[in-house]
Amino acid sequence: MNYFEEQEYTRRFDLGLWKQLLKYARPYTGKLIILALIMIAAAAVDVIFPLMTRYAVDHFIMSGSMGGLVPYGLIYGLLILIQVLNTWLLIIIAGKIEVSLVYDIRKAGFRKLQEQSFSYYDRTPVGWLMARMTSDSERLGESISWGLVDLTWGFAMMIGIMAVMVFMNLKLALITLSVVPLLVIISLFFQKRILGGYRQVRKINSKITGAFNEGIMGAKTSKTLVLEDRNLEEFQVLTGGMRSSSIRVAVFSSIFYPIVAALCGIGTALALWFGGSGVMMDAISYGTLVAFITYTIQFFEPVEHIARIFAELQSAQASAERVLSMIDTPLEIKDSTEIESKYGDAFQPRKENWEPIKGEVTFRNVSFSYKNGETVLDNFNLHVKAGETIALVGETGSGKSTIVNLICRFYEPTAGEILIDGVDYRERSQLWLQSNLGYVLQSPHLFSGTIRDNIRYGRLEAGDQEIEAAAKLVNAHDFISRLEKGYDTEVGEGGSRLSTGQKQLISFARAVVANPRLFVLDEATSSIDTKTEQVIQNTIQKVLEGRTSFIIAHRLSTIRSADRILVIVGGKVIEEGTHHQLIKRRGYYYRLYTNQFLEEEQARIINQQSV
Repeated sequence: MNYFEEQEYTRRFDLGLWKQLLKYARPYTGKLIILALIMIAAAAVDVIFPLMTRYAVDHFIMSGSMGGLVPYGLIYGLLILIQVLNTWLLIIIAGKIEVSLVYDIRKAGFRKLQEQSFSYYDRTPVGWLMARMTSDSERLGESISWGLVDLTWGFAMMIGIMAVMVFMNLKLALITLSVVPLLVIISLFFQKRILGGYRQVRKINSKITGAFNEGIMGAKTSKTLVLEDRNLEEFQVLTGGMRSSSIRVAVFSSIFYPIVAALCGIGTALALWFGGSGVMMDAISYGTLVAFITYTIQFFEPVEHIARIFAELQSAQASAERVLSMIDTPLEIKDSTEIESKYGDAFQPRKENWEPIKGEVTFRNVSFSYKNGETVLDNFNLHVKAGETIALVGETGSGKSTIVNLICRFYEPTAGEILIDGVDYRERSQLWLQSNLGYVLQSPHLFSGTIRDNIRYGRLEAGDQEIEAAAKLVNAHDFISRLEKGYDTEVGEGGSRLSTGQKQLISFARAVVANPRLFVLDEATSSIDTKTEQVIQNTIQKVLEGRTSFIIAHRLSTIRSADRILVIVGGKVIEEGTHHQLIKRRGYYYRLYTNQFLEEEQARIINQQSV
């Protein structure tokens, strides 16, 4: 298995990154402020409890008097009710914020993925994208919502406790808090190592997700090639790396947290030692000592929480870097601001400004190279009249699919220009072009849902009658009607409940229902049986009538009626003409056609003899 190497992140805790991420929290500013106020109120109540204990020790226990116990009990009970209410509110509000943030981040990520060009998916594995959209996004929502809860409560507690401790006894407070600077130094020391470890864990997690996806999608191939053992070995290498990195992070954390706990214990011991001496010398009351010890323990509890949150934020930063890098990936094919203002974008089209498409296509000195530097087309020229049917023939890698992908603007020329009706198509919106495009692939993809839904994807506003008319046009209506639920039959994931030929017919109907002016058939009949191919061939003429169409065909018998056949070799047209003209020429196309015809005849004879 080959894995895409993603960007390395080496920066320490990045406040700018979190500021960028918090833009997703802006719609929930009101809830976040309320949540912060609730946590401050909860911290204030927690600070008051030791003072209540101090009062009880000095006024009830040490004096032996029970006077004022009832009002004391009522106040204490009221504080408990307030804290219960605070806890209930913070769980509800923080939970809503978490779910909403995850939704917004995933929505932004999915939107960006819809806008990306083919080249982005050429180099980015699906599994890695899934990791960003699922576990990484969930980690961010959890960190922002619950991290805010714990941080607000922790800092409010620390500030409140320090203020009360200083007010009660400045000297004892300074002695007790003397370990805090050492805590800060140790935290900074471990921060870099824990963050680096979490980055590695998240990176390997993406590879594991990618391996899962590849293993599931390629299960049949693995079975037929007997690759189970090798796949398992490679997967064990990945999971072994995940385990090693996770253990390394766990080791640093296991060292970090006990050190924090030990320093907290030292602070408590100092308070007990010097505070006890103060009680023996009558410098402070016994109730004050009890309150001080309680405050010392309470003070270091949020310190431990903040240390834990800081480590979690470091882990979340690794997720934030990966998610934001995906969302902020610049689009390689993007309409200009002027074009978007006139024609709209993929999500808010302004169709009232769209010019009608006739279907004339011109390549003018077009060159194209992939990101890896491979040049496919060099100074390529072609003119196609509106309504003309063009067949592209050539060996694998000759540039046929690149030509049609450039026409569809799935890629853009690296040099030269492509004109639609005499205008550079970059002066129109992508959606304008692709809404007038019908594309049928060699391996059609159907979405989970009904047959009716899948045909309607071609034009979402299409009515049931239009859907059935499109199915009848491509000869799909008969087999659909024979199904138990007809057009409401579920196709299964990826169309798994239908045969390849049935999926192909539905994909034809889906393309036709949009009534496109440009039509592309990319090896659309190469993966189906001869009988289904004949059914499709009988309808292609009707479907393509009046439309500009491009046909990439492996079976040359399917393109004999094309207006022009272009033989492509090395990104250049070496022969051009009708089927009969090219046969008479006895060149490259003639050899391809006659060899294929002989092979098909031999296969037909062998099949007849076997029967």
